[in-house]
Amino acid sequence: MGEQPSHVKVTAETPPGPQQRPPATLPHRAPDFELMIRSITHFLLLFGLSAFGFAEEPPLRFYRTDGGPNTQNVPQIKPWKSVPIDPDYGGNWCVTGDLDGDGIPEVVSAKNKWNDGIQYTTSAVAHRLDGSVLWKWGNPNEGHAYNGYDVALQIYDWDGNGTNEVILSTAGALVELDGATGKENRRFSIPKNATDCLVFVNLTGGPRPREVIVKDRYRRIWAYDYNGKQLWGGEWKPGGYPTAHQPRPIDLDGDGKDEIMAGYAMLNSDGTLRWTYRSKVMDQSHGHLDCCRVLKRGATPEDYRLILTCCGDDNIACVDGNGKIIWERPGYHFESVQLGDIFPDVPGPELLVDIAHQPRGENPLWVMDSRGAVLGKMILESSRIHDLVDWNGDGLNEIIVSADRGIIDRQGRRIANLDAGSRGGALLLGDMTGDGISDITIITAEPLAAHIFQNRHGTTPAALGCGVNFTLY
Repeated sequence: MGEQPSHVKVTAETPPGPQQRPPATLPHRAPDFELMIRSITHFLLLFGLSAFGFAEEPPLRFYRTDGGPNTQNVPQIKPWKSVPIDPDYGGNWCVTGDLDGDGIPEVVSAKNKWNDGIQYTTSAVAHRLDGSVLWKWGNPNEGHAYNGYDVALQIYDWDGNGTNEVILSTAGALVELDGATGKENRRFSIPKNATDCLVFVNLTGGPRPREVIVKDRYRRIWAYDYNGKQLWGGEWKPGGYPTAHQPRPIDLDGDGKDEIMAGYAMLNSDGTLRWTYRSKVMDQSHGHLDCCRVLKRGATPEDYRLILTCCGDDNIACVDGNGKIIWERPGYHFESVQLGDIFPDVPGPELLVDIAHQPRGENPLWVMDSRGAVLGKMILESSRIHDLVDWNGDGLNEIIVSADRGIIDRQGRRIANLDAGSRGGALLLGDMTGDGISDITIITAEPLAAHIFQNRHGTTPAALGCGVNFTLY
């Protein structure tokens, strides 16, 4: 990836052609702020102040309004399997993995209770791919089935014995269930509000992640070892800013221990503050970090490139492993990012990012290059849940959109409809058929089910199931 100037880079919009619809409007902000952003963008477009690093972008490779899952004259792909989920114990949060060691993944689903800002897992159910129930856990009369955020339930071989456990956070406790039976192996106490999500990390430099991080919704995080001993945590807003939806473990310095992107703050493995991301183009008092992705790894922190999206603060940024800003692009509520090779002639990887909180039917999904230039734009009914996978076997990635149930090519054209019935929710990639290639799983709410679409031609390698630390962000 080419080196970027260290100063701020804000690039001007490419005006739509005569057959293109105008870009979606900015997210709702105070009128004076909107006017300021538009004025700056217009000024840059007219004058191109190269002395400040501003530059015009390359022409868009596509700008399309997607027709949705009812688009005609494209193939309708039926699920390889549809797994009904028990609505009493399960919900639209699902994770997948091999629970009983037979080489076939199962689907684990959970319900979650929101109680005055504190949320915790209340029940769970594991289904085999034939729809039969492997086990159930918890109270089916508590909690909600439909959630638009991460739920504290993951699949992981925590003890390292070669078989997976199911780990969840319920009211005031972290619970480990035997993967094959659902029997409770053990539990240990955590703060009652530290049940928002859980992430497995390596904080000690051991051969595999053995520690776990838990958090409340936006203010504090805690780290525990395998035996339930608190290692650190509990401080108010690390670095002075809210936490992210899911902390991101990254070994930046190659010592075998994970650093933790906890929001706008990067923490050392012992929980101390390493650095704080401080934007040059936005007021960071409005929101929090939505997601962090590793764009490029390196031998030193300076070589790393991280992509950050800023909820409420309306920005996307690239920083190095020391928090130095490489580029920023303000003005929209960028939410989630996937990375992959989409265009064969663009030095990769490219970024696929949605712009959230737009009116229904006006939800943008952008493709950007690693320097932050926009290469393509789509307008969808809903762009919130998306991912990248090679579907046609050419070694490049197609775009998968869950709610709109489609596969889209690098020209923004829908090339297939994923026939999952009702609108999709969560989207999980991972091998579900045992061939080592990533399949597509879409969770629908009505009926509550996991629809698995077998990837018959693609080349994207994958382990069984969605992997550890699955997140919607």
